Amino acid sequence: MPPLDPQQSAARAWFEQLRDLICAEFEAIEREAGSDATFDYTAWDRTDPSGEPGGGGVRGVMKGRVFEKVGVNVSTVGGSFEGDFAKSIHGAGEDPSFFATGISLVAHLANPHAPAVHMNCRFLNTTKRWFGGGADLNPPLPYPDDTAAFHAEMQAACDAHGDDYYDRFKAWADEYFFIPHRGVHRGVGGIFYDHLEGDFDANLAFTQDVGRAFLAAYPAIVRKRMNTPFDDADRAAMLEWRGRYAEFNLVYDRGTLFGLKTGGNIDAILMSLPPLATWN
Repeated sequence: MPPLDPQQSAARAWFEQLRDLICAEFEAIEREAGSDATFDYTAWDRTDPSGEPGGGGVRGVMKGRVFEKVGVNVSTVGGSFEGDFAKSIHGAGEDPSFFATGISLVAHLANPHAPAVHMNCRFLNTTKRWFGGGADLNPPLPYPDDTAAFHAEMQAACDAHGDDYYDRFKAWADEYFFIPHRGVHRGVGGIFYDHLEGDFDANLAFTQDVGRAFLAAYPAIVRKRMNTPFDDADRAAMLEWRGRYAEFNLVYDRGTLFGLKTGGNIDAILMSLPPLATWN
């Protein structure tokens, strides 16, 4: 993979910094719960179909008392898309070469009252350059005030950069995080954006604010709910909901497909799947 240019380096540096901030916060929550759980990190390398080095990443996973399973991955990869897959990627139809750097996070909580969450931000280069990403809350047992608090932080991040950002990106999340064969949404939404092109500095600043909004919103919700009493019925509801989450990620999720099609690390790609789930 060629050396990174200044924009690529800046995006990569932010995603790795955000990883460190998030993992430190999640480990602090575990300590507050009396657990000594920490993240285990596994580095991986990718070989491009051409046979040349194709970058790689670091898979971070923690299994603790509060976080039954949480994965935080960062990767920086490049090379060429194979076959017709290139035609499905923005700007790669005529030239299949690409660069991608990003962070991907999924957390599944031990307490059914504490919501699962997904967050992903990325910077992709083909013949075009753009940011994409977002964050969405996925509670097995929703609380309206948690939903409102999460959306308020996402809206504040959006409003600082575009008057129409929140309405557009919330609607995009509602459309994207939907399970057609079930006829239900995966969770209570958030924001989702893609193909954010043009002013690199402005788009990086927005993407950074999305990460900061996640840090402001989600750990506070976890701390609020992680000690809520629950019973067998609550856990059964959580395990059934997790089955639907798995269905979405295996059937519809673009990130899963992108990782598999570009030869990413299988364990990192599938870390989004819950440790336990049921189907009735």
